[in-house]
Amino acid sequence: MKTQPITPAQIDFAADPAEPPRSPQYDDLYHPRVGALVQARHVFLQGNGLPQRWGGGRDDFVVLETGFGLGNNFLATWDAWRRDPARCRRLHYVAVELHPPSLSDLARALEHSELAELAMQLQQAWPPLTANLHVLDFEGGALRLSLAFGDARQWLPTLRLAADAIYLDGFAPARNPRLWEPRFLKTLGRLAAPGATAATWTAAVDVRAALTTAGFDVRLAPGIGGKREITLAQHRPRV
Repeated sequence: MKTQPITPAQIDFAADPAEPPRSPQYDDLYHPRVGALVQARHVFLQGNGLPQRWGGGRDDFVVLETGFGLGNNFLATWDAWRRDPARCRRLHYVAVELHPPSLSDLARALEHSELAELAMQLQQAWPPLTANLHVLDFEGGALRLSLAFGDARQWLPTLRLAADAIYLDGFAPARNPRLWEPRFLKTLGRLAAPGATAATWTAAVDVRAALTTAGFDVRLAPGIGGKREITLAQHRPRV
């Protein structure tokens, strides 16, 4: 796989910490004003039926995220898994990020997180910004974070996994179309485990159509933080 040097994220922080950070590269906010963790729990956790789906005596559960961003979806997932007495024995969280934040920007972004302990552990383990697959273990190895820094369109065909839940994140399709192209979403379908679910905050018609083509049954659900609707999906490839 040909890789390019990693360009760290450019992040504009508002003077008011209640205001979300903004990416000048994509001219978009990192999360809605209602809060990153609120969005993570409503869209990505609840939208994928978590924490219920990783219970029931399962040994392993795999989450795949298409844009790690500032790590809030990971932290919300880690927190939910940690609190769940019926959780799976091992959780593997795989995320791809083209423009990861520097350690100092990550620390600033998570400075006021309600998940301060987990945020600090993530900062302490934050890898160098190189175009590699960085494997970080937490919770004595029961929680593994695999961070692929670089272009998701190059990374995904090289990954060997069967994702049980897919977090379709990233900046808006109009701002960052590469993560919403039909060819890219078709690759996600090939990485999906039987019965895998997917969730995203966007309800764009083109995204829903591409997910359908990739073998997902797609439906709309109530949104949050100014979004009237979000998209939920389940992988059921046509024979």
